Amino acid sequence: MTVGIGFGTYVAVWGFVTPRVHHAIRTLQQIRQHQFDDLEAAPRPSGDEMRKLVWEVFRTGQTLEGEIQDLKQMENYRREFIGNVSHELKTPIFSVQGFTETLLDGAVDDPSVNRSFLEKIMRNTNRLDNLARDLSHIARIETGELEMSAEPFDLRSLVEGVVESLEIKAENKNVTLQHRLPESLPKVYGDRERVRQVLVNLSDNAIKYNREGGHVEIIARLLPSDEVKITVADDGLGISPEHIPRLTERFYRVDKSRSRSQGGTGLGLAIVKHILSAHGRELMIESTPGSGSTFGFTLPAVYDGEPTNEAPTASEPARDTHAS
Repeated sequence: MTVGIGFGTYVAVWGFVTPRVHHAIRTLQQIRQHQFDDLEAAPRPSGDEMRKLVWEVFRTGQTLEGEIQDLKQMENYRREFIGNVSHELKTPIFSVQGFTETLLDGAVDDPSVNRSFLEKIMRNTNRLDNLARDLSHIARIETGELEMSAEPFDLRSLVEGVVESLEIKAENKNVTLQHRLPESLPKVYGDRERVRQVLVNLSDNAIKYNREGGHVEIIARLLPSDEVKITVADDGLGISPEHIPRLTERFYRVDKSRSRSQGGTGLGLAIVKHILSAHGRELMIESTPGSGSTFGFTLPAVYDGEPTNEAPTASEPARDTHAS
């Protein structure tokens, strides 16, 4: 009788425990072999310790799958980033080497070419300098080394300074650069120097990729939400819809040959995105091919020294969500 009861208990326990142990073992084997797609879903725990064990093994596999995918994505991003940087460096370095070798081979004594070669060397060294500066700037923002210092400031004086700093570039391109801000516009809240950098980058792009005789306008207006919307609008070539989602990716270019001929690093809009992200804001882009583009963002308005709809302070580094 006792033997029968003991045997029956053994069979019951074996039938209860063994399948779950086997499930846990299979799950662990699949995790070890990175076979995450084959993970068999475990039943949710309901007071049963064995179910809890199997469930935790399954959840561990899911967590590891996510982390491994993140690592693969980061590795792909690292490879592509290094490839892009290398590609961007090659052209100006080869140009500098080529023109320098030609000068050393005797062209330095030829007044018909020596000055033009030196000017080309200078343009390419400036391009290298811009690339190094932009890469450093993005790295400092992402690691939190470049801190944002938000405070109320007068947007009109900032915009006037931006227009003044780009007037000569606009004139050389035969592009009209102007601003339109209402007299009653309140102050805004943000890091003045970083917002200036955003407007310079956006305005510079609007000039650089505009048509001859085109117009660029910096506009600001107060929204019903007590935010100030700032836009940089142009009547240039415009951008096809398929390119817009990728414009803020590092090194992404709509027209690679044209962008490089203009001296761009392919990092300007990525910097803009990071700065706005650190302000808790997003870059809004509207464009129609052949009709121009509008790039905009908002900042909190300031009344009586207090910002409305205050953006989060940039205590954390901005993260790049794109992994390519």
